[in-house]
Amino acid sequence: MSKISSGQLVFTIGVNTKVENDEKFSRFVVSSLRRHIQGDWGEISREDWEENELSLREGFRLLSSYNYNDEKIWIITEADRSVTTVLFPSEY
Repeated sequence: MSKISSGQLVFTIGVNTKVENDEKFSRFVVSSLRRHIQGDWGEISREDWEENELSLREGFRLLSSYNYNDEKIWIITEADRSVTTVLFPSEY
């Protein structure tokens, strides 16, 4: 069951290119998105986890982080829940 509405889903150029060329990475992104919308914020600090829980209740921006081998992706859902972006931290 979803905790949040993800709105429009957007990938940055780097993530999109890797999704198109790496099937395992593509499955990882889909799995991470499922975790994000269910309220599993991934590999973030306890403080950031608590901040996300507050943001969920109060309608602020949500940030999740997930690790794939030696790479990390972030998933950010905007406060108004209109857009969710998947990106590499270097693309922020």
